[in-house]
Amino acid sequence: MFKIKTYNAISVKGLNRFSREKYEVASDIGSPDAYILRSHKLQGEPLPESVKAVARAGAGTNNVPVEEYTKKGVVVFNSPGANANAVKELVLAGMLLGSRGIVSGMQYVNGLTHMTDADEMSKLLEKEKSNFAGMEVQGKTLGIVGLGAIGSLIADAALALGMNVVGFDPALSVEAAWRLPNQVGRMENLQSLLARSDYITLHVPAIPATKHLINADTLKVCKKGAVLLNFAREAIVDSHAVVDSLNAGHLGKYICDFPEPILLNRADVLAMPHIGASTEEAEENCAIMAADQLVDYLENGNIKNSVNFPAVSMDRNAGNGARITFSNENVSGVLGHVLSVLADHKVNVIDMVNKSRGDVAYNIIDVEQVPAASVIDALANVEHVIAVRVI
Repeated sequence: MFKIKTYNAISVKGLNRFSREKYEVASDIGSPDAYILRSHKLQGEPLPESVKAVARAGAGTNNVPVEEYTKKGVVVFNSPGANANAVKELVLAGMLLGSRGIVSGMQYVNGLTHMTDADEMSKLLEKEKSNFAGMEVQGKTLGIVGLGAIGSLIADAALALGMNVVGFDPALSVEAAWRLPNQVGRMENLQSLLARSDYITLHVPAIPATKHLINADTLKVCKKGAVLLNFAREAIVDSHAVVDSLNAGHLGKYICDFPEPILLNRADVLAMPHIGASTEEAEENCAIMAADQLVDYLENGNIKNSVNFPAVSMDRNAGNGARITFSNENVSGVLGHVLSVLADHKVNVIDMVNKSRGDVAYNIIDVEQVPAASVIDALANVEHVIAVRVI
């Protein structure tokens, strides 16, 4: 039986992916094999030696001490793209709300509680409606920074609305490029995108390289009156620089999912309470993806959508043998040493795969017979090996 410890309220549809015959799932469980969580912060919490993997039901993993876990051979998964449609819809809603006087108009209407005559109210609103006029998005240019799962969906939707779409992503993968509509204009750098966009939406991860990607200098490049949307991560935008730009009348509006005190009670800011992925469907999709990735890793050793280990997958070989997986520091000679240990103990290798990512490597080796405990101990003692499993 594998033991899964849950944090937060994980969708039942996700938890049901753990079969009762093979898994014990609970929020209070001893010696867990894996964690599944949403926003719970693991920093500072002791990590049981039994934990082999952590799955985040969401895209970001800033609530997980990834570097620390990597050194212990713990694979950290996320759920990229599972909440992409939910975020896409909220970005579109934010863009439309920022184009018209919808919010201010509704607030004005709800403030007319002193009026009792419907005809009088109608005449007043007819007189005042010009104060809430806006512009249409059709024909305007949307700049998308980050062209992954969410960015490509937004590009599709914006094109359907009749917008011109340009994009910038220095780390665009081949897979993402195939998803991207061919009508999207590729910008060579961020400054080029900012200079020609009426709307700018951000969809890059929060990493050191993207901290305050939007700052006082980059905001100066934006078109006067541009609308900036941030439904990615708070750290990507320097909110103080945004407020300065708004005050100077350069940036038109700021629409985000990350409220801060400095942003409150401004007519040119629409701040939402971090609801980008807060839909029933997104929570279910993230939980299902996270659970499926844990199952495949615990039962087969396969890794998909890990933020700290390479993607590795190998079909199981039929027969009575076993699968050995091990992680190691990415230095030369480790795999050869491991294979020598297996050969010395007369353990026949049927198939194997080896991949590396940065400072860590991961290996799957199918063997003809179940290795003795002494063999596993010998493998664990190979220099630079981090963790060994037998499946």
